[in-house]
Amino acid sequence: MATVTPALVTDARGMADNRTVRTALYSWAFNRHRWDEEPPEELRAVLDWFERKSLPISALTDPLVTRRALDSLKRKLDGTTAASISLRRKRAIFHHALEYAIEAGRLAENPIHKVKWSLPDPVDEELDPATVPNPQLTAKLLEAVRAQGARGRRLHAFFGCLYYGTARPAEAVGLDRAGCRSLPQRGWGLLAYQRTRPRVGSAWTNSGQAHDDRGLKKRPSKAVRLVPIPPELVAMLRWHIEAYGFAPDGRLFHTNRNGLLQDTGYGKVWERARRAVLPPHLLDTDLAKDPSSLRPAGLSGQLSAGVAPQTVAQRAGHGVDVLLRVYARFVHDTDEDANRRISEWLQRWG
Repeated sequence: MATVTPALVTDARGMADNRTVRTALYSWAFNRHRWDEEPPEELRAVLDWFERKSLPISALTDPLVTRRALDSLKRKLDGTTAASISLRRKRAIFHHALEYAIEAGRLAENPIHKVKWSLPDPVDEELDPATVPNPQLTAKLLEAVRAQGARGRRLHAFFGCLYYGTARPAEAVGLDRAGCRSLPQRGWGLLAYQRTRPRVGSAWTNSGQAHDDRGLKKRPSKAVRLVPIPPELVAMLRWHIEAYGFAPDGRLFHTNRNGLLQDTGYGKVWERARRAVLPPHLLDTDLAKDPSSLRPAGLSGQLSAGVAPQTVAQRAGHGVDVLLRVYARFVHDTDEDANRRISEWLQRWG
């Protein structure tokens, strides 16, 4: 809504710069936790300007006005083209807002359906193979994390969960004692992901804390994702629990004062590991740029190992279609194996 609102004004005369406008709308106008607070004078002037200049909801019955609003979603704050996944999310939010206007009796029908405006194909959801480390590089990066002393050792198993355990960073932050279903001395273990702790900022959470407390991404609030984990990760987790235990609230990964892991903190450890491992000419590239690259590295490795896509998708918390669209390009060096399997099939039935 902070993106579409500047397009729904009578004219742009006197509008503040883009970043000031975005701050006023995002942090104040559309943040219900701050509706009872008085914004800074500069932002109050911006909000007053929008109160004077904003079009009435009835203006959206004009298809050209609705198209203008939809077209505004295509651009980021710096004027460059927005990613299709971001565009789809914002279009859905705008659509829901208009549906609410219908329920409130402000509109007779949703004007979006009268505009011949289509979403782009989600091609940019595919990950660039140049950003994802191969197994050899991943092993070196994890070892470089552990080599950083106390801070690195404390985060070694956390990064291991992203790679071996198919966890998103927020899922690993939310992993607790109950989620460690089985960590045997030998063989495979089992993790259960049920909570995520994404960092969204204290202004956007009901608790006032920087991290929200949610269920799994795009799943019912009580959904649980069971993920078998290899002995390598089991060993990491057993060592971590022996060394650091659980936080008082049961969280597995925590700071030395039992606080929540911060992306800024573990991001610095990752960057030091990256600089210790990558050659100079790759440091300025996007290869393994942040810890989130570990998850696609692990998932693509499972696909390359020949694990059935539906099994990989289930462990990742994806649909099979998303898994193949996003990760299919990472499966390398499989032609020879595929040719052998086809030849065997032809010989059996030929």
